[in-house]
Amino acid sequence: MKEVLLMKAFYLDNVDVATLMKALDECKGSVILLTDEGDRFNLKSKLSQITGIMKLIEGGILCNAKISCSDPDDEAMLFRLNLFGKVDE
Repeated sequence: MKEVLLMKAFYLDNVDVATLMKALDECKGSVILLTDEGDRFNLKSKLSQITGIMKLIEGGILCNAKISCSDPDDEAMLFRLNLFGKVDE
């Protein structure tokens, strides 16, 4: 029987894209971008990062999207980035 991992998700809000991309490189587990339209992008892949970010900033307007992480440390780091705009070193 296949085990299903349930991951929490949180909305992104005014995140600097360059900082987000650097933070994603530091993540150890899966990081999924979930759009309101039901799209899912694996942000550990550079191609998916580009596609997901383009979808996120559709038409120059920041769309609603959630981030979901399989690793609690990754979730904490990205949540801090979302909240404070930076990741403490």
